[in-house]
Amino acid sequence: MSTQTTPSHAAGAGPGSTRIRPSGALPRSAARSTWLVARREITMRLRSKAFLISTGILMLAILASIIVGGLLSATSSAPKVAVVSGTSAVVDGVQGLDVTQVESVEAAEQLVRDETVDAAIVPRGSMTDTTGSTDATDATDATDATTQSPPPGQPALDYEVAALSEAPTSVVSLLSVAPQVHLLEPGDDGDGLLSYIIGIAFGIVFFMSAITFGSTIAQSVVEEKQTRVVEILLSTITARELMAGKVLGNSILAFGQIAVIAVISALGLTITGQSALLGALGAAIAWFVVFFVFGFVLLAALYAATAALVSRQEDVGSVTSPVTMLVMIPYFLVIFFNSNETVMAVMSYVPFSAPVGMPLRLFLGDAEWWEPLLSLAILALTTAVVIAVGSRIYANSLLRTGARVKLRDALRG
Repeated sequence: MSTQTTPSHAAGAGPGSTRIRPSGALPRSAARSTWLVARREITMRLRSKAFLISTGILMLAILASIIVGGLLSATSSAPKVAVVSGTSAVVDGVQGLDVTQVESVEAAEQLVRDETVDAAIVPRGSMTDTTGSTDATDATDATDATTQSPPPGQPALDYEVAALSEAPTSVVSLLSVAPQVHLLEPGDDGDGLLSYIIGIAFGIVFFMSAITFGSTIAQSVVEEKQTRVVEILLSTITARELMAGKVLGNSILAFGQIAVIAVISALGLTITGQSALLGALGAAIAWFVVFFVFGFVLLAALYAATAALVSRQEDVGSVTSPVTMLVMIPYFLVIFFNSNETVMAVMSYVPFSAPVGMPLRLFLGDAEWWEPLLSLAILALTTAVVIAVGSRIYANSLLRTGARVKLRDALRG
């Protein structure tokens, strides 16, 4: 069968677009060729038992962590205290105490000894002659705080706390009267630990997805070069279509994984009765998905382009290490600078860290309404530039085997 060659200098062709096809065969459109490669990538991954098992373990781990955390917070019991008629007014309005009313001090003491309650709140001096007296010399500082004489100018406490063997610090802290605090430079309200956990969650999801699928793309590119399969593929499609298909296929898998994680997270929060947290996270998660789409495509293009520079699997790690560092930077920045508004603001505009920084700032309420739009525009423009440069490197390096291709040579063509 005769063949015909489409020269690389033909109209609309560029570096890496040379291809040979059987004479008389109908040319494929670029979109169709790209989708064929993408479908091949998706099929191969879905047939991999290792991929399916690892994905299943990840999903179960996420669901289990949400459910266990919610159940633990829901089942954590409030400190139990016993009160008599003379001290019932002490606990009025105090949140976080499980109060049991008893008829006498002796009954309250017995509940403490039976470990039915954590402590008893009784009139001051009513238990000074008992072995469990809080006036004993070995009492802890927290318990002594309820029996010592108050500072000058303050009224004496008319009650004391009785416990079995250890000072009930949780009860004492709830009964303590906190002074009024005036903040000269008040900050934003919010749970610092919660924001830290949310930031870590965004960072881990972005980090794991980019590393997992980016490494898959890099290994696939080098494997096709090493086995010369790429020469067969390029006889039908262009190098740019091949790269686009690889990026598209793995991006679809990554987006599907993110969507499943979002659904599982919402399900877990709903089951454990954390609907309020789910409502607060809704907008941040939506923006994270949008930013993730562009950020992942950017990194996937970089992984494909850099992997095309080498021809051996042993060299993949070294050539893709700069891209891996770009993925790791946002993760570590969130860990160490979570509470630093300046660092987080800069992160939200840097393309490689914006998928983590901007959603977190939106959750904390630190970003204006126009900031995510500007950050997304910068990310989209950067992604387009990286795809253009990356496809040129990929096309100019794909058929070069042997020694590592220099980046300058790959750019020149």
